[in-house]
Amino acid sequence: MCRAALGTVDLMRFTRARDLVATGIVTGVVGYLLVLQFYGDLPRLPTLAGITLLALAAVEAGLAGVVRNRIRRGTIALQAVSIARAMALAKASSILGAIMLGAWLGLFGYLFPRRDELAAAADDLPSAVVGLGCSAALIAAALWLEWCCRVPYDQDEQSPERKYGTPG
Repeated sequence: MCRAALGTVDLMRFTRARDLVATGIVTGVVGYLLVLQFYGDLPRLPTLAGITLLALAAVEAGLAGVVRNRIRRGTIALQAVSIARAMALAKASSILGAIMLGAWLGLFGYLFPRRDELAAAADDLPSAVVGLGCSAALIAAALWLEWCCRVPYDQDEQSPERKYGTPG
């Protein structure tokens, strides 16, 4: 295989927690600053504003179960393209979940201390809590889908060094 083709394989890596944390922190800070500046101009938030993320999480959790069962059983072949698409969906969803978690955290960070002095803050606080939970569910489902796309190693075909590790 040519070097250029091998380079494209390296582009698809499993999601790292530090990338999601960094994305969430940056989005949270930016979201907090935007809410701090423009909260008075925002309309009332619907309580179930973040529920779409929960629907996405449910779809991805279902897909993860199907992929996991098919890979483990090995009876129904999955095309490599299907696994790559599932991986891309999982990666994009985990990043979306981190962005939305940061945005909801920024909103929550603004609303929670002001819930006693602003009636609007007390009314919008449940929306932020629902959004936080749904965002976390999307991240969890996306990471599980990504994990389910991993192919278990065939222990019989590995060399002893790969099977047991190289001695120290």
